[in-house]
Amino acid sequence: MKKQFVGSSLLLAAFFTFVPFASASGNIPAPAVDETPSAGKPETAIFAGGCFWGMQGVFQHVNGVINAVSGYAGGKQSRTANYPTVSTGLTGHAESVSVTYDPQKISYGQLLQIFFSVAHDPTELNKQGPDYGTQYRSAIFPQSKEQDNIARKYLSQLNAGHFYNAPIVTTIEDNASFYPAEKYHQNFLNDNPDNGYIVINDLPKVQQLKSSYPALWRQDPVLVKN
Repeated sequence: MKKQFVGSSLLLAAFFTFVPFASASGNIPAPAVDETPSAGKPETAIFAGGCFWGMQGVFQHVNGVINAVSGYAGGKQSRTANYPTVSTGLTGHAESVSVTYDPQKISYGQLLQIFFSVAHDPTELNKQGPDYGTQYRSAIFPQSKEQDNIARKYLSQLNAGHFYNAPIVTTIEDNASFYPAEKYHQNFLNDNPDNGYIVINDLPKVQQLKSSYPALWRQDPVLVKN
């Protein structure tokens, strides 16, 4: 489904009535199992949770993130990893974000916590906001056995804690390749802050990141270089 736009009065209403996806009891807890801080090379995390404009925009404002690239993951064929084809919902790909991060500054578990509480609603099945289709599904694409273990245990932790008003539908999909999206999709939130879709669906998430995780917030986003 193509992204939707509405009038200015609805934009303002949506912006000021946004609430977090977690229950009214507060933010979801950090993972009980996480990776230990490492002085090694940068690591990569790949997530899908609706339109990649917002996913990328959120993670670009996270301290410790080195790069966040919009793209496609989950499908089996690289030739179908392009916006017109993925938009059909028939490729197996999901709009995704590849997050390169410094494990000395932020952990995989902290990225997961942001993913589940701010970046998207993990209770929406094959949709996110106004967008419908498997290409907008909630998914985690682990890049190592350690990431897979952390993600699965965190998912179990969240399910056991009943922090949401509906079941979590996030899938964990191993051995997925990531393909960067077209140039015009990169930095879209940063470059188009007045876009109707961005104002309604994505800017509130960035503001929620700032208020919920002030220690992880960075004012100036890390942008994809052309």
